[in-house]
Parts: sequence; C-alpha cells; structure tokens
Amino acid sequence: MHRHTRSRTRPPVFTARSGHDLLGIYLNDHLAGATAGTERSRHLATACRGTEIGDAMAPLAAGIAEDRRSLVGIMRRLEVPVRRYKVYAGLLGERAGRLKSNGALVRRSPLSSLLELELLRIGVQGKACAWEVLRGLADRDARLDPQHLDDLRERARRQLRVLEGLHELQAGQTFSHG
Repeated sequence: MHRHTRSRTRPPVFTARSGHDLLGIYLNDHLAGATAGTERSRHLATACRGTEIGDAMAPLAAGIAEDRRSLVGIMRRLEVPVRRYKVYAGLLGERAGRLKSNGALVRRSPLSSLLELELLRIGVQGKACAWEVLRGLADRDARLDPQHLDDLRERARRQLRVLEGLHELQAGQTFSHG
C-alpha cells in the first residue's frame, strides 16, 4: 500500500524586477509598435496618394510619427534605455506584413488598405492605453508632464475617429462591387 505524503509546496520563484525595469519593458514594447505604426501609416499615405484616404492619411501619419518622438522623449526623461532590437523587430514586422497576399498580384488590392486601416486602429488604441498608463504615473512622478500626456491621449482619440471614418469608407469601397 502506497502512502501518499504531502510534499511541501514552495511558492513560485520569480526574478525580482523593479517597477522601473517593468516600465522599461512596457515602453520599449510600445516603441516597437509605434515604429511599426509610423512606417505603416506612411506606407498607406503613399500607397493611397491622390485619394480621399491618402489625403487624410498624410497628416495622420505625421501625427503618428510625432507621437513616436514624444514616446522616445518620455523614455529619455524617465531614463529608460531604448532597446534597439525591439525597434528593429517593429520595423521587420511591419515590412513582413506587406508581403501578405490580398487577392491581387500586380496592383494593390483594396483589401490591403482596409486591413492596414484595421492594424492602425489597433495600434492607436494601444497607444492611447499607454498614454493613460503614463498619465496615471504622472501623479507620482514629476518627470512626467500631465498636460502633455492629456494632449497625447486626446490626439490618439482624434486619430481613432479619423481611422474609424476611413475604415468605414474603405470597407464600402472594397465590398461595393459584389
């Protein structure tokens, strides 16, 4: 007869990380996303030049690039080092995303613009979340400017409204020819 003895359970062992280390990982992940979003928005603005979407995307792409620069400035003020490998991963991921097949080999498919707008919406929503997190930290960290973060958060909301309108427009154009 086997006697089952209770083994003593140990709590899991975690590598201790300070809040600053975790914030550095978090901000570098957002920087990778911001890098991909900057490139994707510029690509979409160029690919759709001369159309309603291209005309709206040009200033939006400039704003997304400015937000990326703001993030780098915030990281600098918080003494969070930029992890170049994450920035390059963001660039590589964005470029790899252009290789997907969307039903057209020679010319750009309207589905490409629709999917790119969806990716940008997801990215801007994520960026808004990051600004909210940083805004919450601004109450405890004097290196963060609450007004600047409020402005960034509001700009993200405006960008989302523009992207939602463009998405609706592109969806109508993409699927209107049944």
